[in-house]
Amino acid sequence: MPDPSPAPGRDVPELPGTVAAPLDHELVIKRSRFIAHLSPAGSVEEAESVVARVRKELWDARHHCVALVVGTHADAQRSSDDGEPSGTAGIPMLEVLRHRRVTDVVAVVSRYFGGVLLGAGGLVRAYSGAVSGVLDEAATRGLLRRRAALHEVTVAVPHADAGRIDHHLRSWAATHDAVLEATAYGADARLTLLVPPGEIGSLGADLAEASAGALTPVVGATRVVDLPVPPV
Repeated sequence: MPDPSPAPGRDVPELPGTVAAPLDHELVIKRSRFIAHLSPAGSVEEAESVVARVRKELWDARHHCVALVVGTHADAQRSSDDGEPSGTAGIPMLEVLRHRRVTDVVAVVSRYFGGVLLGAGGLVRAYSGAVSGVLDEAATRGLLRRRAALHEVTVAVPHADAGRIDHHLRSWAATHDAVLEATAYGADARLTLLVPPGEIGSLGADLAEASAGALTPVVGATRVVDLPVPPV
């Protein structure tokens, strides 16, 4: 994974978010059905595989228009009108993904023509509305994820103190936008947290107080982490 920029809130933009699982949303306009499929995709190749699967499953749809954004910083972006008038489908779909600041996703909108022409403006509204609708549904279902660049911090704890320190760090993580990972047991108990850069000093001070100065966190590499977004 490429080395991310510093964490949000320190003169750099917040990282784009993503979605946790595939989902569908249907929009009907003047008897035309627009079935929007949104799926996680960690690469262009993964996105193309999703598109191929949708094409196979909905083989009788007239169009399968596509927009995809992949990369930690939304590095690669592509779109396709798939036979619709140029600029009426793929680009409007892609603009919605950009505006909603999501990455590592692919959106496929399959259209079943209802016999009524919608015009260029109607198609733009339909395709962009279908992608907005599926993103709104992802938000409602709690499937959106925000991303943050967090430092990996490890703490070696004697086995006798592991339960108490684990409980203490779990409470600390919940109030400092950090993540406590599973404990690894060996000669000692190794606790790993993912911590915002601005909270590392606070963690050190908190651990020192909780252990009478016996425990010191070791700061490691930076990782990009997907964090839950509460349903709306």
